[in-house]
Amino acid sequence: MLPISELSASSIDRITIVLTDIDDTLTTGGYLESDAYEALWRLHRAGLRVVPVTGRPAGWCDLIVRQWPVEAIIGENGAFVFYRESEHIVTFTHPSVASEDIRSRLDEVRDAVLAEVAGSRVARDQFARLYDLAIDFREDPPQLTLDDAERIKAVCERFGAQAKISSIHVNTWFGDYDKLKMANLFLSEVWGVDRERQQLEVLFCGDSPNDEPMFAFFTNSCAVANIREYEHLLDHPPRYVTNSGHGQGFAEAVEALLSKEREI
Repeated sequence: MLPISELSASSIDRITIVLTDIDDTLTTGGYLESDAYEALWRLHRAGLRVVPVTGRPAGWCDLIVRQWPVEAIIGENGAFVFYRESEHIVTFTHPSVASEDIRSRLDEVRDAVLAEVAGSRVARDQFARLYDLAIDFREDPPQLTLDDAERIKAVCERFGAQAKISSIHVNTWFGDYDKLKMANLFLSEVWGVDRERQQLEVLFCGDSPNDEPMFAFFTNSCAVANIREYEHLLDHPPRYVTNSGHGQGFAEAVEALLSKEREI
């Protein structure tokens, strides 16, 4: 991984969209601190389109797209996008999202995880979710290990579900989508940015294994420094990494992007 300071002026000149994870990429210790929030506003004021890409639930995403300086948000690991269109908030749902009757299958997964992995629990934000199940292993105490998260993931996959490990949750769902598949689909079908342009015009920032498909696809992929904890789990690490972690790392990436842009 290269330092984010080595992001070239020629790459910066093409970037028009910033996709970013939220938890432990924008946040620090669970808080959205002022430097990260100001970095979002800096991008907005510079005319770049900002899209958080998160495992967080629909209820949170509705608030974020209304109150943050962002153009859209991809939620529940790619199940849907809420985006601004004129004065309206529009929903774009992935075509493979499972129907409402999938809840009973997710309940089976939940019961198996809670029975087999001591200390695991349903995430407190589950009530705000539409399509997935979130198992908390690190957001609220007691803190579990990455080995525990891997065991949770294995139980989910035993039921034929998709499962991804973030820095705080294991998210699981039924449907052929993830963060990258929805980002590709939304950017091409709604914003008219084809896959070739996406690779050059997007800067993606993340921090954990569920961001790996994004790291692998986007030429300008970046992680905040806390990615080091998960490096051994990644077959496709990001191209760039910040010196600082969490929200300060995101602010560092934005500074690298905007300060060089002003020099061109």
